[in-house]
Amino acid sequence: MLLSMQWLREFVPYEGGVQELGDRLTMLGLELEEIINPFENISSVVVGHVVECGKHPEADKLSVCKVDVGEAELLDIVCGAPNVAKGQNVPVAKIGCVLPGGLKIKKAKLRGQKSCGMICSERELELSDAHDGIMVLPEELKPGQIFIDAMNMNDTVLDLGITPNRADCLSILGIARETALGFDLPLTMPELNLVEAGGNAADMLKIEIEEGADCPLYMARILKGAKLAQSPDWMRYRLISVGVRPINNVVDVTNYILFELGQPLHSFDGDLLKGDKIRVGRAPEGMKFTTLDDQERSLLNSDLLVWDAEKPVALAGVMGGQNSEINDKSTNVVLESAVFKPALIRKTARRLSLPSEASYRFERGVDQLMSAYALDRAAQLINELSGAEVVSGVAQNESLPWQTRTHTYRHKRCNAHLGLNLEPEFSKKAFTLMGLEVDDSDSDSWKVTTPSYRLDLERENDLYEEVARYYGMDRIPAVLPNISKTFDSAVLGDTPYGFSRRIKNWGRGVGLHEAINYSFVGSEDLDLLGLPEEGRVYIANPLSEDQNVMRTAITPGLLNTVRHNLAQGNNHIRLFEVAKKFVKDESSVTETREQNRLGLLVTGPRSQREWPGDNEDADYLDIKGLVEHLLTDLKLNDAEYEILEGCSYLEPCVQVKLDGEELGIIGMVKPEIADKYHAKKEIWVADLNADMLRDKVIANKIQFENLPVFPPSRRDVTIICPMDLHAATIEKTILDQKLPLLESLELVAVFVPENQDKERNLSYRLTYRHPKKTLKDKEVDKEHTKVLTALEKALPIHF
Repeated sequence: MLLSMQWLREFVPYEGGVQELGDRLTMLGLELEEIINPFENISSVVVGHVVECGKHPEADKLSVCKVDVGEAELLDIVCGAPNVAKGQNVPVAKIGCVLPGGLKIKKAKLRGQKSCGMICSERELELSDAHDGIMVLPEELKPGQIFIDAMNMNDTVLDLGITPNRADCLSILGIARETALGFDLPLTMPELNLVEAGGNAADMLKIEIEEGADCPLYMARILKGAKLAQSPDWMRYRLISVGVRPINNVVDVTNYILFELGQPLHSFDGDLLKGDKIRVGRAPEGMKFTTLDDQERSLLNSDLLVWDAEKPVALAGVMGGQNSEINDKSTNVVLESAVFKPALIRKTARRLSLPSEASYRFERGVDQLMSAYALDRAAQLINELSGAEVVSGVAQNESLPWQTRTHTYRHKRCNAHLGLNLEPEFSKKAFTLMGLEVDDSDSDSWKVTTPSYRLDLERENDLYEEVARYYGMDRIPAVLPNISKTFDSAVLGDTPYGFSRRIKNWGRGVGLHEAINYSFVGSEDLDLLGLPEEGRVYIANPLSEDQNVMRTAITPGLLNTVRHNLAQGNNHIRLFEVAKKFVKDESSVTETREQNRLGLLVTGPRSQREWPGDNEDADYLDIKGLVEHLLTDLKLNDAEYEILEGCSYLEPCVQVKLDGEELGIIGMVKPEIADKYHAKKEIWVADLNADMLRDKVIANKIQFENLPVFPPSRRDVTIICPMDLHAATIEKTILDQKLPLLESLELVAVFVPENQDKERNLSYRLTYRHPKKTLKDKEVDKEHTKVLTALEKALPIHF
């Protein structure tokens, strides 16, 4: 919502600063997003007085003028406008001025005559599309005045973010109410002095509403003998300041009232309406209707239309029809003011992609009691600006009269909700300033009546929020709430079920799909993976031969899931499964030992097919990255990774250790095995001991430390090393120095020079920080030298 400060001051006598107003409105819930000067791009244009004007000696269509711009010397300006004449006041762009279109004024010669400026038209100033002549200013202006000051255009506009529930603030009046509330100022409504010319509009036009819920109120006034023309400057410039393009004096009035009072209006050409009836009703399914933008729309029976006696003339609350629009020949006007069902307007505007200032307000709800005032004020302005006579009376149909809403308010309960200790008089004052009526005859339970423009006040808690807004949300102290937990909820995370749920939440969170497979597989699946026959638990009465044994590893089930996905055309596969494996154990009561495992599997393109550019296949870094992410999420120590030889179904195979204990394995399924599952891409899996993870998490004691206060110092170093020297070895060598100032190190780049197969370059970034002071360069250099020296001594590297 764009708020003109000039316009606002017509409602409230606010004399403070713009930023102060924006800050206060933000605290009241209307967030200040930007402060704008709408006419800043013409702020260097000045008022000039044409002292002399004669024909150009070498061009019939050019005039040579001497213009007084308030300086010691007159400016020579060549002008091509046909209406330029001696004695006029005109807008002048002097040398160096940059006009809105980007044109920079320079000293020039036109057909041998020097020109030291430019006399501007309205289009060149982006005030309208008029360009048939220069803009002629009022006679009382003085040469040299800043143009926007002289024309009362020096306005400041605030761009405010309005939340969907505050439809009442989508107008200057609504924000004026908030300003009056925030600064305890009086609110003044525009004076209404409507002169009617006789007759009775209610006899001349009948209003029919098919369904009252669709249109609670429809009102219309009839105006005759309007003379369409350009609106006066004050109205045009005010509309431009809030982003509206002026059209003519009748249409501009409807836009003006929309922004001023928040009530959308629509003007029909009365001569194009057939019969003496206006009807509001639904559209027949599939009906075609052409709107003002010359687009034919296909309608549904959920769309609401305004009809005359024969045809639809407007898409209610969204846009008027081409067949009844105001045009240059219009003289008789039917002016509409209505209230429509917000849900209908919202659906129609969204479906047809027809957002408008009117629909934006209708779909949030308008003030039903304000409709009559807005209609009368618009009729008064059209009468004053176009000379139209206003027929007496109003044609209207209020199918659903406004019902006053009263809510209970309990002050003690409000204080408890807000954590404050406010006096009752404070709340009463707040409600009164907001336009709410308070009946506090019962001191414990007030009756508060809300005005028609506050549609967001629906229950008692909304009244508490109003008290908090007036008090100041920023002044309410922050207090942590009391949280009560049952015994069960306290220990749930430590149970196998609670931990399993945590792992599943993690898996879904990183973009994996959960696989749920049968606990039994076929002996052939286990044989294919080379898993030992010892320890298998066979099913006494299997459903089929391919499900005759309990799984001794989680991988066979995941590979079968891969085969099924590939058969369905999905080659971007990201899976996880939390499930048990079963191993024969004579010492157990059931003769079977169960262990919870976590399986991870990735295969196919690294990203979805919709992602543009090169798309590499998933590799070891993807599956290892998932394992590292899991351990980080569980707040566990970094794992150790070692190449494991002799794995029956993974090659390469990496053993994962946590605190020296075996956690599981990760690696690539051997191609000959993957081929049996119809996979043409590499399949990378991880099989981890979920029970060990849970034990580590339970035993893990999380410690907190203060965030660093002093800034870090960073040093980059590129190490040239043999191809077979692992980066982990270099990092371990650096960390083994246990330098107190070395906070972290990070591998940032790997580079292999062309035609080089023996050495590669590894670039590291080392971060140094002291916990109690800011490091000096010489202190960092000393520590860094220790690192480089230790590397050269311990490893076959150079820099």
